[in-house]
Amino acid sequence: MTGKRLPQPEDSISATPGARSHRGEGHRSRLRQRLLHGGAEALADYEVLEYLLFAANPRGDTKPVAKALIERFGSLPAVLNAEPAGLQTVKGVGETAAATLKAVAIATRRSARGQVQQRPVLSSWQALLDYLTIDMAHLTVERVRVLYLDTRNHLILDHHVGDGSIDEAAIHPREVVKKALEVGATALILVHNHPSGNPEPSRADIQITTCIADAGKLLGITVHDHVIIGRSGHVSFRAKGLI
Repeated sequence: MTGKRLPQPEDSISATPGARSHRGEGHRSRLRQRLLHGGAEALADYEVLEYLLFAANPRGDTKPVAKALIERFGSLPAVLNAEPAGLQTVKGVGETAAATLKAVAIATRRSARGQVQQRPVLSSWQALLDYLTIDMAHLTVERVRVLYLDTRNHLILDHHVGDGSIDEAAIHPREVVKKALEVGATALILVHNHPSGNPEPSRADIQITTCIADAGKLLGITVHDHVIIGRSGHVSFRAKGLI
């Protein structure tokens, strides 16, 4: 044994392992200044990723990896919502880089969720939509959730019902109402996503919503809305007159 360190997965990001060129230092400094003083749109999406990856690899050139991630997943939100195993299929992304991006995604979700929890949901509707979009727009499976609210329309429980098509096999009206009674909710909002990206409701979406709303009325539980999230936007059943 010579004591020489074996190459690590993160080293594949670095063009010159063990040393940072003056040009590289200058680039990072300029990027940092634009980030700090240039406003929300100062950096392109790949530059945001590039800067985040500095933490995982303080020596190397992270721009090619950042651009490869955008190309592979299609957008910055999609990269941040990708599973660590998927991120590591991109050349130059090791466990540390994947964990860094995962931590950013978790922080973003928790920050958005905090905005929802602190205020009545119906009076902070945009904050709710932001939270749901961050959390669900880029999922590759259809996910069903029910947001249970108290008499002041504060969020009591964000309940993940299950994954799969929204029908009575995945979300039974009786179970939704039963859960509302268990947690002391007086109202609820149904939420699910369309992995296709198109948030327009299907016939099954409309039918199950009507069933749940009818079941809730019998026990004084109001269905405020059903929101479908897609990459291209969202649809509110209330706004479309479907509830």
